[in-house]
Amino acid sequence: MLIRKLTADDVPQLVRLNNHNVPAVSPSDDGGMSALLAATDSAIAVVDEAAPSVVLGFALLMRAGADYASENFRWFEARSRDFLYVDRIVVDDHAQNAGAGRALYDWIFARAARLGLVEVTCEVNVEPPNPGSMRFHERLGFSEVGRQSTKGDTIVVALLAARV
Repeated sequence: MLIRKLTADDVPQLVRLNNHNVPAVSPSDDGGMSALLAATDSAIAVVDEAAPSVVLGFALLMRAGADYASENFRWFEARSRDFLYVDRIVVDDHAQNAGAGRALYDWIFARAARLGLVEVTCEVNVEPPNPGSMRFHERLGFSEVGRQSTKGDTIVVALLAARV
């Protein structure tokens, strides 16, 4: 598997992967996904070497100071400014348990280290529950540093952080 930067040409694939994974992630459309890409510090895809145009998974990363109104991002920003925030990480069903998520996070932690940041942060739904994602993040060294209700009290998230 390879990691490459996302481009505007990837947006339709990202929207399809993203929306297949709702409610674990918020729904999006082409315009919303394009706006997210524009706000990121980094936007990466994991792809197969034999088919680099096919996105198997992706991650959108934000740094403190980004023009981004997410409740969860703002929670982390109020806590610290020394983090790389994983706004969303999505892996195609067929690429799960094949190392795609781990490959994305290896790149994310390396990026945070290159930037001199001390934490990688993210959130995982606890209501509705997402136990598979929680177990995956715990294996990577993430621990819960907070919890909040979002989206008009329709979702509760565990706010997670891992040392770089």
